[in-house]
This record gives sequence, structure tokens and C-alpha cells, in this order.
Amino acid sequence: MIVRLALERDAPGFVGLAAQVEHWFGPMVGDPGFHAAVHKHIRRETALVAVSSNRTELLGGLLMGAKPPKYHVHWLVVSEHARGQGVGRALMADAFRRFVHSPATVEVVTFGPDHPGAVVGGARAFYERLGFTPAEPADPGPEGGSRQVYRRTV
Repeated sequence: MIVRLALERDAPGFVGLAAQVEHWFGPMVGDPGFHAAVHKHIRRETALVAVSSNRTELLGGLLMGAKPPKYHVHWLVVSEHARGQGVGRALMADAFRRFVHSPATVEVVTFGPDHPGAVVGGARAFYERLGFTPAEPADPGPEGGSRQVYRRTV
């Protein structure tokens, strides 16, 4: 697996990843705002991808925001068939190396404790293993599910 900055040619791969998680995050594939956000992050060099070793398959993608000393993981998705193989951890590690300058606070909004994706997708446990702690509730997601801020100080 290789983690690198995303290129314009990776944009369709982000859409493919989005299609796999719309049931948890709401519509993205047909949303012009999502497409614009992906292209904006690619242009700003704040989008990362994990690709297979043969570089033909997108295993995961991450969109990062930065207003030092606060950083925000805007979007992180790992392909269904690549979950549990360290792809998300590799994307986060690369994002911290590239974008986060200490002292800093990194935030991510993930599923609330009552959201089905909290257990099935393992997002809350994933962030906790990376040293994030649950913080205040966030606005519900576009599909109406609960959300919570997770925060890590570095």
C-alpha cells in the first residue's frame, strides 16, 4: 500500500468510496458540493489517498482541513474490502506527518454512540485507538444520524 497526495485523476475514486458509505453519511455521489470539496482539497494538496501496491486501486481517501493550531479531518473513508488492514491508520499517520504542526488540536466528527455506524463501521473505536477522545455532540448528519466530535491534542 502507498499513501500519497491525491491527484485530479483520483477524484472518481473518492466518488467510488463515497458510494460505499452513503447509507451512513447521506448522499454524496450526486452532490455537486461533495465533488467541489474533493477537487478543492486536491488543488490545495490537503487530500490523501491510499492505493494498492500495483497502484490500480484506491483503498481509501482522506480530506484534511487546517487552521493552525486547529486541524480537522473532514472526511476519511476506507474501501469496504480493505477495512481492518491498516489503511485508515496509514492515512491518519500520513496526515499527521504532512499537515499537523505541534502544538495542535485535531478534531473529527464521527458517529454518535447510538448510530449504527458506530458499531458496524467501528469508527469510534478506530479514533479512540489513535488517541482521540469523545467530546461534545455535533449536529446530526445529513441522513439524520447522531454525530460526536472526537479530539486529540498533540
